[in-house]
Amino acid sequence: MCCGLSNQRLAYAGFNEEEPAAPIAFVFAKKESKSPLVLPESGIPLYKPLAICSLTTSLFHLLISDSSHPSLLLAESLSPSSALVMGKVKIGINGFGRIGRLVARVALQRDDVELVAVNDPFITTDYMTYMFKYDSVHGQWKHHELKVKDSKTILFSGKPVTVFGIRNPEEIPWAETGAEFIVESTGVFTDKDKAAAHLKGGAKKVVISAPSKDAPMFVVGVNEKDYKPNLDVVSNASCTTNCLAPLAKVIHDRFGIVEGLMSTIHSITATQKTVDGPSMKDWRGGRAASFNIIPSSTGAAKAVGKVLPALNGKLTGMSFRVPTVDVSVVDLTVRLEKPATYEEIKAAIKEESEGKLKGILGYTEDDVVSTDFVGDSRSSIFDAKAGIALSKQFVKLVSWYDNEWGYSSRVIDLIVHMASVKGCC
Repeated sequence: MCCGLSNQRLAYAGFNEEEPAAPIAFVFAKKESKSPLVLPESGIPLYKPLAICSLTTSLFHLLISDSSHPSLLLAESLSPSSALVMGKVKIGINGFGRIGRLVARVALQRDDVELVAVNDPFITTDYMTYMFKYDSVHGQWKHHELKVKDSKTILFSGKPVTVFGIRNPEEIPWAETGAEFIVESTGVFTDKDKAAAHLKGGAKKVVISAPSKDAPMFVVGVNEKDYKPNLDVVSNASCTTNCLAPLAKVIHDRFGIVEGLMSTIHSITATQKTVDGPSMKDWRGGRAASFNIIPSSTGAAKAVGKVLPALNGKLTGMSFRVPTVDVSVVDLTVRLEKPATYEEIKAAIKEESEGKLKGILGYTEDDVVSTDFVGDSRSSIFDAKAGIALSKQFVKLVSWYDNEWGYSSRVIDLIVHMASVKGCC
């Protein structure tokens, strides 16, 4: 341990990316230590030590011993978040269904998180591995070697991921694996108190991959900066809210939304029926998914009011379930406060998609269809050619989203953001 952090969570800052071969090393030392501690596990090139990081009251000071070196950026009184580059955040997944498996795929392709454990009491390790490797929508897993070591371990490129098969969340020993953030993706434990059971097993934070009636909801690109470190259980909202909210934010910030209606034309999900079957809460939802367009309810539009309070009570909507396996599309019709031409609206969305919301909100003028967005990691891709305007204050906007891959990407983004907030973990 050094400066209160594990070696794996420390990295260096202040090098010139244009001169990567420069002999740079940062030596981190405890405040009370007389001799510095070199961290070989941090990934720092161990050449001539050029800097010492000493911990003061909530501030790091970089004491440069060779400030003449062109690759060093002299800095004093840096906050820990700016002085350090965070290492991998360790995550666990509870529930290895559609979202659980895709969150795992996203995590295993990123450098800022590490998947260390998976829990699912209903499938064996062999079957878990099979379902992860072969996916009818997103294709076969080809990024790392994948094999079963034993009934409790899956190896990804030789790195072990612990497998549990425990029904009660409070009994899952997450602490044994080092898992800090748990993705609650069973679809069962969506209440704050139920999801909080993971904390009893040693988890530090829980992210629910579904809307929650009482857990705070966050949408990356919209309100994630409102996250406070005292919030241990949060919701990543729904895939549709993640599509709608960034678009609504841009429109409201630029032109103001008086009121609006949303429809999502949504792909099949696992809760639907392959043939007609019983569905007591939603009779239409019990009809065969692959043969019907099925009207359904959704709280996605109303949920926007929770992540964007200025729109609370101004939006509502519904869903049409259609016989496609992935990718959905939002149809948002709004009345504007400030008159604007459709060209002005397009320009505003394009500007934001290339600026603050890059990677979250996309923009296209191509003649696209739904399959063009399979595997798209963005939350919302505005289709400039599909929208129409009746007047300068009444417009219809269309935005696509991969309701599986895009949403799973945001789950990981939210975790990484939470981990970066000072005092979080």
